[in-house]
Amino acid sequence: MNTSQKTAILISLEDSTSEIIQLANTLGYKILKKFIQHRTNPDVNFYIGCGKVDEIKEFLEDTEESVDLVIVNGELKPSQWFFLEKKLETNVYDRIRLILAIFEEHAERQEALLQVKLAQLQYERPYVRELIHRAKAGEHPGLMAGGEYQVDDYYEMIKRQTKKIREDLQKIMQNRELQRKTRSKSGFYSVSLAGYTNAGKSSLMNLLSGEKVKVEEQLFSTLSTTTRSITAKNKEKKIPILLTDTVGFIENLPSCIIDAFHSTLEEIELADVVVLVVDGSEAKEIVEKKLRVSLNELRNIGVGAPIIIALNKIDLIENNSLDMLKKYLQQTSIVEDYVVVDISVKKQKNIERLLQTISESFLHMMKITFQLPLEEKSQAFISQLYEKTKVIHIRYNEFITVEVECNEKIKEKLIAACRAINGDAL
Repeated sequence: MNTSQKTAILISLEDSTSEIIQLANTLGYKILKKFIQHRTNPDVNFYIGCGKVDEIKEFLEDTEESVDLVIVNGELKPSQWFFLEKKLETNVYDRIRLILAIFEEHAERQEALLQVKLAQLQYERPYVRELIHRAKAGEHPGLMAGGEYQVDDYYEMIKRQTKKIREDLQKIMQNRELQRKTRSKSGFYSVSLAGYTNAGKSSLMNLLSGEKVKVEEQLFSTLSTTTRSITAKNKEKKIPILLTDTVGFIENLPSCIIDAFHSTLEEIELADVVVLVVDGSEAKEIVEKKLRVSLNELRNIGVGAPIIIALNKIDLIENNSLDMLKKYLQQTSIVEDYVVVDISVKKQKNIERLLQTISESFLHMMKITFQLPLEEKSQAFISQLYEKTKVIHIRYNEFITVEVECNEKIKEKLIAACRAINGDAL
């Protein structure tokens, strides 16, 4: 990421600007000044009133510091964007375009690059249509593409690229679906980490899997899904689990991003259990808001699996503050349908309790008792049982008796493997 300090000014219709400022900082912009105009509805032409636009124009002309960008804490209509750029004579980003710029910087894997490009193209289409309209009316086409250009040709290119990217993403999605079916048939349970961006999902992923997924104190540092086995972390449970880290949520996640990242968000939808990670060190009102946003996103995705709420970063707050937070969340009724586990990934606190809660949330666990001959080939089957099931008890006498608890999906497969070595399922 470019570390040189870039500067911006912020336009907002409300006082709550912490999130948009954090987004700007993630992209490397320092906010020089905020211009806030309290309005119920945005101005039809400039989003803000003409007087406020003139005030901003005067500031841009008089300030000694160069301003690289104007950021709007909201969603601009194409005509509003056009009029603002024309009036202020500088680049203007609304909240969606700012998020897309962050995604573009953080995308590394091929799928994420394609998804970001698709979202960008979908976002740009109405703006390019506006430029075509302005160009035909004899007006300057704007600053989005760096000055004069053939906007009609660009619009056709957007349509062609969109079609091609959707075809490429469909192939990746089909491959992921095949992998998912293979894992399911092998007896693995899938657990997806979800939650607000920068809540600590990737850090939890690293702790449970022993991997080194990139962790940054920035919004949307994770765009690509990462799936790893955490079976070894189950200790006495020994249930085969695959954990998936996913893209973070944010309030009013743009529809173009939801559409473009459909195959990635599908990993959450189809999981056996979802762990919703929340930063518990923030003010209780913010924790509640982010919980509501995340739970709403999960509902919109179509999640029907059990959801466990993991209150992370409890090492940063006192015990009485944690008790007050949990009491507050209970009073709001937001957590009444969910199991809440307070954890600290950094201090590795209550991680075993989280794993226990995950294992207890799995549906369709079945107990089977296998009777095996006292032969060498039985040991290979027992090794398979240790790998794919929870072995409850094993006893050696004239036969080998093994009692296990396993995923219902692999029951018949295990019974067939048992009978192939002259064993039986009791």
